[in-house]
Amino acid sequence: MKVLPFKIPKPEQEALVYQEDHEVYFYDQLHQHEEIQISFIKKGSGSLIVGDSINTYNKNDILVIGGNIPHVFKSDVEAAPESIMYTLFFTKHAFGNNFFQISDMEATKDFFRPAEYGMKISKNHNKIIRVFNKLQNQNKIQRIASLLKIINQIIETEYTPLSSFVYEKNYTDDEGKRMRAVFEHAMENYHNQITLEEVANIANMTKNAFCRYFKKRTNKTFFQFLIEIRIENACKLLYRNKEMSITTISELCGFQNITNFNRKFKELKGTTPSQYRAQ
Repeated sequence: MKVLPFKIPKPEQEALVYQEDHEVYFYDQLHQHEEIQISFIKKGSGSLIVGDSINTYNKNDILVIGGNIPHVFKSDVEAAPESIMYTLFFTKHAFGNNFFQISDMEATKDFFRPAEYGMKISKNHNKIIRVFNKLQNQNKIQRIASLLKIINQIIETEYTPLSSFVYEKNYTDDEGKRMRAVFEHAMENYHNQITLEEVANIANMTKNAFCRYFKKRTNKTFFQFLIEIRIENACKLLYRNKEMSITTISELCGFQNITNFNRKFKELKGTTPSQYRAQ
């Protein structure tokens, strides 16, 4: 089995990288890169982990992921058999160390500050999408102009954070691969009962050492993280399977009793499963 790098390299000589992903599913390994990533989901849906939080993404979403934030896309091929994403990669110093610090660029602070935690744009998608759809036929100078236009539009609109905590130190490759193995196990086996001993073995650590390690890097326990994965998957089932009972959904998502499921669902979503389905 090929061991993939945790830190994904990008071309060194290019200040701005434009990338199109046309896949059945997006790259689904936990990874990080120095570049800030602004992505337009043209097709597809699924789950997205950024930093300490699990989110969902759907067609027409505009996502910003800050530099060196560990993240992973988990495409839902049942909901969308094709995944297409247009992305711009760049660093704050891509166009010179002081480019974004000159007085003309003062407003970009309102982009870079929230980008550190990642964000999902919640309004004015169409304006940004129109710019993304022109990138394919633009030269490099035109793409830089388009990037500035997109940043300006993001500054002027509303967004929701993608994470609430980002570990202050960049992950080493070994740390990243360890966290990737733990995240993958949780995302692929959330419907089963997962023990602390099980995940500690995957991380090649003692149970106590793993608990401290995971909490330090995500600001939450492993089981808090696991519950969030289960609730996000429950949301998908509630939305897609209108006739499936809530009890069945709770069982399919790894909850052993409906009372605990209802309580955790309301804690995370602010509403009951039945209210969520009705909305």
